[in-house]
Amino acid sequence: MPEPKPGPGEVLIRVLRTGICGTDLHIDAWNDWAQATLKLPLVVGHEFVGEIAEVGEGVESVYVGELVGAEGHIVCGRCRNCLAGRRVLCANSVGIGVHRDGAFAEFIVMPAGNVWPHLSEIDLDVASIFDPFGNAVHVATQYRLVAEDVLITGAGPIGLMAAIVARHNGARFVVVTDVSEYRLELARKIGVTLAVDVSRTRLREAQAELGMKEGFDVAFEMSGVPSAMREMIDNMAHGGRVAILGLPDHEFAVDWSQVVFKMLTVKGVYGRQIFETWYQMSVFVQTGLDISPVITHRFPYHDYKEAFAVGHSGKCGKVVLDWSD
Repeated sequence: MPEPKPGPGEVLIRVLRTGICGTDLHIDAWNDWAQATLKLPLVVGHEFVGEIAEVGEGVESVYVGELVGAEGHIVCGRCRNCLAGRRVLCANSVGIGVHRDGAFAEFIVMPAGNVWPHLSEIDLDVASIFDPFGNAVHVATQYRLVAEDVLITGAGPIGLMAAIVARHNGARFVVVTDVSEYRLELARKIGVTLAVDVSRTRLREAQAELGMKEGFDVAFEMSGVPSAMREMIDNMAHGGRVAILGLPDHEFAVDWSQVVFKMLTVKGVYGRQIFETWYQMSVFVQTGLDISPVITHRFPYHDYKEAFAVGHSGKCGKVVLDWSD
């Protein structure tokens, strides 16, 4: 691919680190979704941190040499939600690394309005995964968590980061479920109250172990697994609040009578608030929240095949590629 050049209102960013996302694994596997969505040739990848290498005409918001991340959803600016300032709800957004060239390259061009300057010192590996960290923060800030009991189904990287945020924001118990012993052990290392293998233990048993008298107050569904969603609803307290980020690969039934009789709030969550979530991420990191334990593997970019193999194995947290070389 030719080296990109910034146009008016755009910036050229030298990529320093990238994270491998589940979306990238789907693309690497070239599954049905990838074949139907991507138009080749395309530079993939959307989780990154880099430094400004060049600014286009009219750009005054950032400067050459500045360390930046970027919001990967490029919105239309014309729809009702964009005009109202609700950019996360743009119906016409374009994703880098999926609909236009992304970050698995030496350079990437971004609209200057999508760039987030890192205004304080930050570890480059941590900065490279602000995109998925933002998903976790967006979910974990939907509801008040102080003194609440929180259930997270799915111990993937975003679920683990949501658990870290929940503890940081004052939750009493944070219970994480999965069937992968590797990821459950990772959850224990980051300090969750209880990591439950739901292939062996039911959530009611976990509640009894913790001395909980009622169900969970808040829940984050991160797995996309039907049985996880059903058991979550079974174990919610009356008036409980649920945020859903996990994407199932097929339709499935839910006992909506429980949702009604328990008066549950169920909300779908996608992406990040532009740029409020980015501000929250930066503040959390500045005040001591540490997501670095979620990063389990680091590779130079030219070892990408090995890095992707680790990602596909599931025996990992976040996998980071180093492009600074």
